[in-house]
Amino acid sequence: MTVGTASVESGPRLWRTEVLAMLTLAWPLILSNLTMNLIAATDIVLLGRLGARELAAAALGLNLAMALTLFALGLVYAAAPLIASEIGRRSSSVRDVRRTFRQTIWAAITVALPIWTLLWFTQDIMLLFAQDPELAKGAGMFVHGYQWSILPFLLFQVMRNFLAALERPGWVLVVSIGGIFLNGLVSWALIFGHFGLPALGIFGSGLGTSIVWSVMAFALATVIMRERQFRRYHLFGNFWRPDWRRYHTVWRLGLPIAFTFGFEATVFAAAVWLMGLINAESVAAHTIALQIAAMTFMVPMGIAQAATIRIGLGFGRKDGVAIHRAGWTALTMGVGFMACMALTLLLFSEQFIGIFIDRSLPENAAVVTLAVSFLMVAAIFQIADGAQVVAAGMLRGLHDTTVPMIMAGVGYWGIGIGVGSILAFRFGWQGIGIWTGLAVGLAVVALMLISRWMARARLGLVPK
Repeated sequence: MTVGTASVESGPRLWRTEVLAMLTLAWPLILSNLTMNLIAATDIVLLGRLGARELAAAALGLNLAMALTLFALGLVYAAAPLIASEIGRRSSSVRDVRRTFRQTIWAAITVALPIWTLLWFTQDIMLLFAQDPELAKGAGMFVHGYQWSILPFLLFQVMRNFLAALERPGWVLVVSIGGIFLNGLVSWALIFGHFGLPALGIFGSGLGTSIVWSVMAFALATVIMRERQFRRYHLFGNFWRPDWRRYHTVWRLGLPIAFTFGFEATVFAAAVWLMGLINAESVAAHTIALQIAAMTFMVPMGIAQAATIRIGLGFGRKDGVAIHRAGWTALTMGVGFMACMALTLLLFSEQFIGIFIDRSLPENAAVVTLAVSFLMVAAIFQIADGAQVVAAGMLRGLHDTTVPMIMAGVGYWGIGIGVGSILAFRFGWQGIGIWTGLAVGLAVVALMLISRWMARARLGLVPK
């Protein structure tokens, strides 16, 4: 039965089964997302022991590298809906899965090469944007060690998407947790010179991350090659054989996702720049509020990844009812969680802020006051952000990425930054105006994406 042309005849038992399946798939993805953030957080803590300027220099380099990495991540994310739909079809799925996996690896290598070239000139790029020469030099040193992590990171993500499409993400979580401890040990040794290694300082931090992601990618590849349930796909056999048609499919589906990720990453970078036009207190308060909001974002992001897989499986089977059930289950879970987090922020905003800054110091009073006001807007922001990221994941399960990319660009930049700038500077709302603009932009994107999801049958997005 095609959803949208007839009523959905599914009882409570089927919905409960879908909720359980979504949770089973989503929670390891959520935790692995959190562990990847913790790997970066470990570097920040260790660099903080070197000094404030070293930390600032690394942050400059890391922001540039992460913007490019997120773009590449969006490209390889195409493997998730492609492999899920191939598994759902069940016809020659082993061969089709292998083709998609290999050509996504080829795409990762293709995009990593120009990124490596660009990042080699990080110091020059920082100087071009009028950064402090000493900080620019430190940023270049850090990135020269860090940039080699990008390809193994992307390879890890392709394997992660394969395991998620098989609804077996547990190994991803195991390897990710191991990566946290390994990164702390390796980076500590390379930064400060332990275990007979030279003290490489800021360069050692970046190099340590490259080593750890390489080990993690190798570990996950070993699991895939040795475990019986994965070994039958022979993912790494005859790897050198080109498959230009599938390679083109990966780029066609993945490039809009890459631009969508890029739009979202750069809009928050632009928000920091706009805050800098106001004052330093606004920048500090914005950074704190955004970090608090980002902590909860990992949950709907994991649900969105699970939704892409679950909907992709239904898409491959041409099962409109399963697509309907998986989509609305994911959206309800994501928005419901973020609504609870919004209430939590409203009730305990000062306590959350206290994690990042000493509220008892008089010199921090202005930052705390601003951060509290930003978190009030962030309550609405949370719900909209959760809705849009899950809705985007739902549409990716239908291989629908180009129109959502356009919607994201218009919403994030045209509306989010546009409205935020007008409210902040023309109407004098300052930082509150920027946050209000971001919330409005995210809400508009969420409404557009959900409207497109609801019209999926009419738009021909659901297979017949």
